[in-house]
Parts: sequence; structure tokens; C-alpha cells
Amino acid sequence: MKKTFFEELNSDKLTGVAYKNINLKKTVISYMANFGNCTVADLCKELNLSAPKVATLVNELIADNILKDFGKIDSTGGRRPNIFGLLPESGFFLGVDVKQNHVNIGLTNLQKDIVHLSVNLPYALENNSQSLDELCRLIKSFIKGSSISKDKILGLGLNLSGRINYATGYSYSFFHFNEEPLSKVIESQIGIKVFLENDSRAMAFGEFSSGIVKDEKNVLFLNLDYGLGMGILINSQLYYGKSGFAGEFGHIPSFKNEIICHCGKKGCLETEASGWALTRFFREKLRNGSSSALTSKIESIEDIRLEDIIEAANNDDTLAIELIADIGEKLGRGIATLINIFNPELVILGGNLVATGEYLILPIKSTLNKYTLSLVNNDTQIKVSNLGDKAGVVGACLLVRNRFLSIA
Repeated sequence: MKKTFFEELNSDKLTGVAYKNINLKKTVISYMANFGNCTVADLCKELNLSAPKVATLVNELIADNILKDFGKIDSTGGRRPNIFGLLPESGFFLGVDVKQNHVNIGLTNLQKDIVHLSVNLPYALENNSQSLDELCRLIKSFIKGSSISKDKILGLGLNLSGRINYATGYSYSFFHFNEEPLSKVIESQIGIKVFLENDSRAMAFGEFSSGIVKDEKNVLFLNLDYGLGMGILINSQLYYGKSGFAGEFGHIPSFKNEIICHCGKKGCLETEASGWALTRFFREKLRNGSSSALTSKIESIEDIRLEDIIEAANNDDTLAIELIADIGEKLGRGIATLINIFNPELVILGGNLVATGEYLILPIKSTLNKYTLSLVNNDTQIKVSNLGDKAGVVGACLLVRNRFLSIA
């Protein structure tokens, strides 16, 4: 029985004509994904191939239920051509965005539409096998409840914080207790090809592709959460650096302190200007006698989480608001450094801390005015993420879609 396009795409034994045809079909799909429905003549120009060859490729993709013939289009003269387009439901991509205390999971179709989404699924991210098993269980449960056949899910994009080598599939911050790449470990449990990505970079790509970015080509996305991360867009291309670790914004050596960061170093920006730092400062203030509305809602100071502090601030808790303003001022200094170095058109602020709104944003902007070069700062817009909680899921789905189909 002849294999379908997606079955052939997953094969590592293709050579010669078969390999060339698969790549040509990927180009056809890529063109339609980027530019919409088109005619055979449009594809002939794009692929620089003859009409009979393009027609053969199109007909084979129609037979595989990936493309559809939408019939004749209006023409100014001569024979009216047929127009062809993607069938969005012919393939899906799964995005898994892992946070400290929850997981967001979503499915998109070939046209980038979200068809199923679950956010804030309770989960504790810990570097042990039990946490990894629970993550896989959540993914399997989501797939089962999605009503989408698993064989139609073409790839899974998984976001984790910390050092990720997307090219090799290794994670160096979480679940690094196996010899084989983490992507292969999860793939063996889920049964779907897995692509690993740093969470901040995936969130950034979601914003770059389907969020607030319009015509800007040089953009920084800052993930302000428990930790601090960054995604970088340079000349409209996602920037990874030599080993795939570019964007470690939180580990700029900014303070002379003895606080050991999660990276093992001292003095990182993250030690005093992150969600981790805010939580630590808040607990210390309560131990030293400061008051907060949270004290009547929790059994122990050690039970306070970042999400609790954000909720308190949004309910006008004075202690929470004061500490968030301090965090904003310190973050502003770090962001000022980035603006002076990169001279970006746009800086996008995302992540949990942004949910505090002006309590965080105003101190950041005030500090930027103080510490950035005026000529540079005048050319940089500061905006809040459009996608919010969905940024990571959208970015994961789009990255795995692009890598699977080699869509630029």
C-alpha cells in the first residue's frame, strides 16, 4: 500500500526521486501556508517547474487529503484556472508549555488555528522521574480528550525553562537523568515526534508570529516569571546563538550579593528582580513583622506562591505593590542594558509578573527613561504581550509545524 505524504515525511530512508518529491510537496504546502490558496500557475513560478509536474504534485496531495480543489476562479480572459488550498484539518500540531505550577496544552491545525486548548492544568515542575511521568500523563490525557485522532498529530512541541538545545533535544536544567535526549524519552512515552524548546523562546516566537509584532524586524521578548528569560528576533529571524542558549537575560551579573542563583552563580539579575526574588522578599517581610492580607488566607508563610502575591497586588495589598515596584525598578535597569546593546524596535513584556499591570510597568518605564540612551530609547516601543497565557502554546505549535514542514 502506497504511503501518504506525512508517512513518507517521517521516513528516514527516502533517497533520490522520492526524497526530491517530498521536498517539493513541502514547498507546495509551505507556499499555501504562507500565502493562502493558489493556482498551478502560481506554484509553477514559485517552484520553477513545468505545469504537468506541479499538477502531479498537487493531485497526489489531494489524494492524501491535504489539499483541496476549490474549483474555477474568475479570469479576465481565456480558460479559467482551478484554485487549490490546504485542508486545515488534515494535520495537527501539539504544543505543551510547562510552567512552575501548571501546564498549558494546545492543538493547532495546518492553518495555525487553535482547535483545542487547556490552560492552568495543575502540575509541579521538579527535576525527578515522578514529575516527568506526571507530565507525560497530562499530555496523554489531553490527547485523549481532544477528539483528534493521535495519528493526525504530526509533532509535539515541548517548552521547558532553562538551558535547552533544540537541535539535539537535550535539556540541561530539567529531566536530564537519562543518557538519551529528553525529546526521545518523551517521544517513546507519547508516541509522537517531539521537538524541545526553551519556554521564553517559544513564547517569543508565538508573539513574533501571531501576537503583537506587525512589521518590526528587531524585537526582544522578555518572559518575566519565576525566572527571567528572553527571546530575540534579529532581522525577522529567531536568534539562538552558538549552542542554542542565547537569551539568558536573568543571568546578567547585576548585583554584589551572596545569593546563589538557580544557575549556581551569585549576583544574577534573577536573584533580585524575578518572581523567585519577589516571593523570597515577601516571605522575609512577613517574618519580620510586615502585614499583608495574605496572612489571614494561608497556613504558613512558606506556602505563599508568586501567584498569591500577584493576586494580592491586584486587590490593592500595600506590601505586594511596594515589593513589585522594587522589582520593576531593578528589571528596568536590566532592560535598559538590553535596549542600549540591541537598539530594538520593540520590547514585549510577557510572563506572570506582567499580570500586575501598571504596578510593574510604570517603575520599569521610569527606570528606562533614567538609564537608557535617549536616542536609542526614543526608537524603542514597550508593549505587553497580546497572547498572554497562550503565547507559549502558540509558539510551540508554530515552531514544531515549521520544523516538521521546513516552513521558513
